[in-house]
Amino acid sequence: MCGIVGYLGNQDAVSVLMAGLKTLEYRGYDSAGVAYLNDGTLEVHKKMGRIAVLDDFLSTQQWQTQIGIGHTRWATHGRPSDCNAHPHFDCTHKFAVVHNGIIENFAELRERLLASGHRFVSETDTEVLAHLVEEAYQGNLRLALRDALQQVRGSYTVVLLSEHHPDRIVAARKDNPLVAGIGDGEYFLASDIPALLPYTRNIYLLDAGEIVELTPDGINIVDFQDRPVHKEIFHVNWDAQAAERGGYPHFMLKEICEQPKALKDTLGSRLSAEGNDIQLNEISLTPEQIRSFNKVAIVACGTAYHAGMVGKYVLEKLARLPVEVDLASEFRYRDPLLDPQTLVVIISQSGETADTLAALREAKQRGCHVLAVTNVVGSSVAREADDVIYTWAGPEIAVASTKAYTTQVLVMYLLGLQFAKVRGAITPEQTAAIVAALKRVPEQIEQILKQKEQIEELAQQYYQSQDIFFLGRGLDYAVALEGALKLKEISYIHAEAYAAGELKHGTLALIEEGVPVIALATQDDLLEKLMSNVKEVKAREGTVIGLCLGKCALAEETCDHVITLPEAPSFVAPLLSVVPLQLFAYYMAAARGCDIDKPRNLAKSVTVE
Repeated sequence: MCGIVGYLGNQDAVSVLMAGLKTLEYRGYDSAGVAYLNDGTLEVHKKMGRIAVLDDFLSTQQWQTQIGIGHTRWATHGRPSDCNAHPHFDCTHKFAVVHNGIIENFAELRERLLASGHRFVSETDTEVLAHLVEEAYQGNLRLALRDALQQVRGSYTVVLLSEHHPDRIVAARKDNPLVAGIGDGEYFLASDIPALLPYTRNIYLLDAGEIVELTPDGINIVDFQDRPVHKEIFHVNWDAQAAERGGYPHFMLKEICEQPKALKDTLGSRLSAEGNDIQLNEISLTPEQIRSFNKVAIVACGTAYHAGMVGKYVLEKLARLPVEVDLASEFRYRDPLLDPQTLVVIISQSGETADTLAALREAKQRGCHVLAVTNVVGSSVAREADDVIYTWAGPEIAVASTKAYTTQVLVMYLLGLQFAKVRGAITPEQTAAIVAALKRVPEQIEQILKQKEQIEELAQQYYQSQDIFFLGRGLDYAVALEGALKLKEISYIHAEAYAAGELKHGTLALIEEGVPVIALATQDDLLEKLMSNVKEVKAREGTVIGLCLGKCALAEETCDHVITLPEAPSFVAPLLSVVPLQLFAYYMAAARGCDIDKPRNLAKSVTVE
């Protein structure tokens, strides 16, 4: 996970590079560097730490350049250090590269290059690329990069700058994202669109297996056979972010599978240097303000509302602060009790949801401090709120939200931990234990994703159902609501979620032979009560699919099917249990032949009330 920028044009290149790197800092933050041509000489400056460290160093330097590349890193090969930071040189210091991805065969390449007399100075896999280009170069920079990459196994986006060609930048993309921007006599590269938006909204979306070359005459794109590639210009707006399916049949499945990375991105920059604490440095709230709040109001719509329901449990449990959760479409019309001691938390993936924006404005008119949780930099919610926590989920194209939901839920945990610390409601040891559990979640979701076939088989059994019910208690009830929403919005099956204890107050009338019921059973202190409710379903001949953390003999004895999640503290279970529900909804919709990414009657960004 790294951020890449490149610039060729008529502005000071270093200023453009640094602005882009700051925008992309969420993609990597343990070191940063830039390479540029200063009066024809290739210079590289890189520093361990946040981008501010590099920024401070550059303030002591002088240059005159209109071409350069930059990188912000999250370490994979080699510890964070000045030496391991990108860009990397070859032996001659005539080529500089930045790289996003992993070179899987770097060890054997490095061994061969060392035997050929090349000198290495870093621990990284990336440095081999500079030496491979050095070997391959015969006067054509683009072909040198292509020939070097043909020796590489792994994932990459690579950007190359050379003293031999002071008028061009060459880049290649395999698996990792890369976009090229077209300005007024200037051209850009970036690993993500936000870095380009201050300068242009006209971009090319680079595909796997393409090489792009920036020159004063424009942008040239070819494939690895050096054949020209024609692309349409994509005009960016934040209501319809660009993305690619990347080989997946649907954006939704791709985005479900992207959740481990999205959660890492959201968590990473908020961890302390020691990795055992949370630091929400992006919010302006002082400790005195946080201690002065006597209530939190969480306001959102749809999936974001369900994330807010998890947030209520988390904030009340950790910070011991009363929390209300409101549907944004109802918030203004109930004349809510608000005052300056109420913190209003607005949650919106797009940051443009009309009802949510109206609720935000209502809260501000009543003197409340508004904290926004959103995925889109520069959105209306982000601009109008007093504080913003970005989820960094990346572009989410499927209408049914998946990775936006889990990253919103993660932010609720981070906010709860921050408030609990400031309010003295949690010990450092308790904080460290929760942080450790959150850090394990991305890997645990990877394990859940390996159960896709089991979940698809369940969907094949039940996709013709007319009704499906979801049950849960405590945090499981909040997740059950989201599971039911996912199923109904993309498969068009009637699905409802209930707090399990409410079954006997009417819902049991709907249970009959063969009706599928999904029972979330991840809360240890409520497990026996939940299973009593499951037995009530079984007594009416309903069919029960259980979700458990680790092996659960009680669930296996009682349920018809059991999906086993990795063992984890019950408190963080919502981040895990929702994933099989997303997959179940996806495979149910696929079996029914539905338009999964664009379900009927729905839109991604709801900009009307």
